[in-house]
Amino acid sequence: MSEFTTTANIGQVRRLLLRRGRLTCVAGVDEGASWLVDGDVVRIGTRASNDIVLNDDTVSRCHAEVVRSRAGVLLRDLDSTNGTFAGPVQVREAYLTPDTRFRVGQTELIFATADEFIEFLPLDECLFEDMVGASLAMRTLFGMIERVAATGLTVMVTGETGTGKELVSRAVHNRSRRAAAPFQVFDCSAVSANLVESELFGHERGAFTGAVASRPGVFELAHGGTVFLDEVGELPLELQPKLLRVLEQREVRRVGSGQTRSVDVRVVCATNRDLRKDIAAGRFREDLYYRLAVLELHLPPLRERPEDIPPLGEHLLRCASHNRGIKAISDEVQELFAGYHWPGNVRELRNVIERALPFSDGINITLNSLPEALRIAVPARPTAAMGSPSELGVDAPDVSELPFKDAKERIIDAFERQYLVDLLARHGGNMSRAARAADMDRKSVARLLKKHDIR
Repeated sequence: MSEFTTTANIGQVRRLLLRRGRLTCVAGVDEGASWLVDGDVVRIGTRASNDIVLNDDTVSRCHAEVVRSRAGVLLRDLDSTNGTFAGPVQVREAYLTPDTRFRVGQTELIFATADEFIEFLPLDECLFEDMVGASLAMRTLFGMIERVAATGLTVMVTGETGTGKELVSRAVHNRSRRAAAPFQVFDCSAVSANLVESELFGHERGAFTGAVASRPGVFELAHGGTVFLDEVGELPLELQPKLLRVLEQREVRRVGSGQTRSVDVRVVCATNRDLRKDIAAGRFREDLYYRLAVLELHLPPLRERPEDIPPLGEHLLRCASHNRGIKAISDEVQELFAGYHWPGNVRELRNVIERALPFSDGINITLNSLPEALRIAVPARPTAAMGSPSELGVDAPDVSELPFKDAKERIIDAFERQYLVDLLARHGGNMSRAARAADMDRKSVARLLKKHDIR
């Protein structure tokens, strides 16, 4: 069990190797008992809250723990009274290999591998929790979630903005043994850097200016359940060691406190960044990445699964809170949807449908009810590929008949408009995020939006 990180990529992997271990009591009061080790941290002791509860009086309340790491399976003593021994040697830390025996108190345990291949078969249904997908990619993802949810392992959800990563995380929680416990969401990109630590781990009264009362963080609030860390790639570098420590030790220390509190949580995180590139650039810790990406699920962008657009559109239409009798999406609109690039993915599709409802007559969403920017947008063109007049929605013969200056202005205007439409869609309409991604001042983006009458 030297490597625990396993990746499940849609369209590529149909079998996933889960590296697990098993601890069996071979001598002592609990002789014959056996426990599967599939969590990131497995605590051993006499206290009832431990993962492995022993009945040996010579074992401390929190005696030792087995920690899954990229380097292997680490046995760690927790300042026990009678010590932890690997063979005849008392150890603070020691890596376990298959068939390693160790002793806590008067109880002797043996460690063995219990690897398991999980088969991921596409589900037959197109509706899974709150997600809709008829494509093989999505139905395979549904099968992955169903199997992964039961393991209790840490999960990383990857994919572009707007693909539905939070829905995947909620599905993992809802299909797990923790479904009845809290589900806490923390967006690492939505909180100012100086407040992230307090929001995650809590704070004591007087810990900083404005801390008028003690307050638990999301890890404490999620005790027994799941913490979803959205946009985990945005977590400040200086806080990453503290998150790593929580994942390894399952303890939090509130800001301004000298005491730790035990937390029992499963962590699911999401990112639209390439964290391997961030690791190479020194922006993200490699050890934290491998702790978070024990299991990795990737959500494909909407443009790669066009067969999902019709059922998704109908589902979003039914779920729209302000729908007052619109029953369907016209064939012309479905055809336009099928040819559009959808840089904002499912979130953009939902926004388009919800914005079209008040402008729809009869019982269908028609072309006239869609935003002008979508109707004139060139389908299925990445922004980086923009360049030719036809790609920008400008008729080439007409442009060539104009004076150079006028032709240039028309193409630039078309480029600006298309770029802004795609940029805003990709960032869910958030102008601040869009401006940062474009490396532009927010006021400049606002000025261009006004110029092109967008929004």
